Amino acid sequence: MMKKVTFLLAAILLVATTTKTNAQADQQCALKANLFNGDYGSKKYDDAYVNLIYLLDNCASNYVSVYQKGDKIAKARFKNASNKDEAFKFVKRIYDQRLKWFPKKNPAKVHSDYATFLDANKLASKDEVFNLLQKAYEIDPTKMGVKNIYKYFQGITDRNKDTNPQKVFDTYDDVMESVQEKLDDYTKKLVPLLDSTKTLSKSEKRKKRIYSVNSKALGTVEGQFDRILSEIATCERLVPLYRRDLDANKGNGQWLKRAVSRMHNKGCQSDPLYAELAQAYAEASPSADAYSFLAGVLDKNGQSSEADAMRQKAFDLETDPFKKAKFKLKFAQNAKDKGRKGQARRLAMEALQFNPNLGKAYLFIAGMYASSANSCGKNEFAKRMVYVAAANKARRAAAIDPSISAKANRYARSYMKQAPSKKLIFTEGIAPGSSHRIGCWIGESARVPNN
Repeated sequence: MMKKVTFLLAAILLVATTTKTNAQADQQCALKANLFNGDYGSKKYDDAYVNLIYLLDNCASNYVSVYQKGDKIAKARFKNASNKDEAFKFVKRIYDQRLKWFPKKNPAKVHSDYATFLDANKLASKDEVFNLLQKAYEIDPTKMGVKNIYKYFQGITDRNKDTNPQKVFDTYDDVMESVQEKLDDYTKKLVPLLDSTKTLSKSEKRKKRIYSVNSKALGTVEGQFDRILSEIATCERLVPLYRRDLDANKGNGQWLKRAVSRMHNKGCQSDPLYAELAQAYAEASPSADAYSFLAGVLDKNGQSSEADAMRQKAFDLETDPFKKAKFKLKFAQNAKDKGRKGQARRLAMEALQFNPNLGKAYLFIAGMYASSANSCGKNEFAKRMVYVAAANKARRAAAIDPSISAKANRYARSYMKQAPSKKLIFTEGIAPGSSHRIGCWIGESARVPNN
């Protein structure tokens, strides 16, 4: 009996001692963390480094923020280090320990950022960098930087374009869906911040700048993806590929959506397979998107009224205003293809009612104006003023939509090269800066250039 009591007392004493020791350790960790955070906040990285080492050695599983801040310190030390090997080992230690103790805390970004560091400093082979990007992508592509998404897609393309083009197409679709998701999110956040009647706070101005910069970057990389894909996604390659796989995917809504979308975007609608894909998509996944593609098939078959009804059905089914805006712009494109430019402009303007920052709507109108220069001007001056109106719309697109600002400004500059010259304005006896009314279906005024 006495032995049992003695054992019990010893156990209680051990637990009490361990608890006290753990409490003291936690207090010491908290103290070191406070000192570390203070030095980090003051950008005293050398002082912060001392406590960072203690935290990594003794409090490894306590704070993920130590690794987030430690990563910045480690990379700053690497940049200025005379012994790059030792400095690199420290960067790697931060990376490895974070993944060990906090494997679920944003691992995609951790892999992506580490890949960026290795690539920028030539510390790994292209394959090693690609493998890290692949890990990040497979976890969550939305957490990757824009440049790394592009690098990953380029790597997939280089490795599979000749042996497995379907993998390239699938990756492209996944990436573009991720990019579009990010763009839509930024656009929604920008809507109230781009309201010219509202005075923004300092915080709102900062957010506006961040959202605009990110949207512009995503819009740019979107075009780069398309350029990469255009080399292999030709009708000659797509048709036999999708013909081969159609029967096995007739019930696969996602596969059908991607196939018909790519056929449409590459201008392969004349092949009978396009109509089969559109019909199969509508049957497998009755939706606004599917009915929109089916409307194009009906139009091609000369069933214009049925096509218009199908487009309206697609539009009415959609509940997301941003997607409704895209449908309206598709309707505008269809009207333009039929030569109904006035109707096309009206539909594009209606799209802006659902998404006020849809720059593509203004860019679409700008393109129609420019293509109408010869028919909407009675003399050279009047014809060239049409280009001024087109440039105005392109500039408006750039102003409201950061994701296409680079493209829109490029178009605006191109249009202004066709604007009336100083000599022509002088010869016509027109005052620079005065208002000129453009006739034809355009029916709006533009200022005469003054330089």
